[in-house]
Amino acid sequence: MAQQQQQQVNIADLDMNSLQQVKGQLEEELNHLTQSYSKLKNVQGRFTDCAESVDALKVEKADDKTILVPLTSSLYVPGKLSNVSKVIVDVGTGYYVEKSVGDASKFYNDKVGYVKKNLGTLEKTITDKQSTLRAILNVMQDKMQEQQK
Repeated sequence: MAQQQQQQVNIADLDMNSLQQVKGQLEEELNHLTQSYSKLKNVQGRFTDCAESVDALKVEKADDKTILVPLTSSLYVPGKLSNVSKVIVDVGTGYYVEKSVGDASKFYNDKVGYVKKNLGTLEKTITDKQSTLRAILNVMQDKMQEQQK
């Protein structure tokens, strides 16, 4: 199998049209990466909320505590906790698994850690792309100043 080799090009050697194309492509990639970062941050927040909710159950007693059960984002019905030692966990793509409170807490904390690791990788990629974009903008500015002379 042939390996693809990355070809490095000195951006100072590119003409203005090529620089514009590379700039546009980088801006598009940065936009996509930033949106992905934002979505991952939201996912991390949801997993953190789930972990905190499960951790709160660890100290609860199953003495028919009254709670509000959400039916929609703005509609709730009263309910009673009868068993706080087991929870149903959404493991993705519409699958649900019954887990102990301890296992559910570990599951969500592992998810938070996984997302946090990916956020770090994505953050580094975004920083690298921003640096490249700044370099291209500097070269474009230098070429414009040369043309004006």
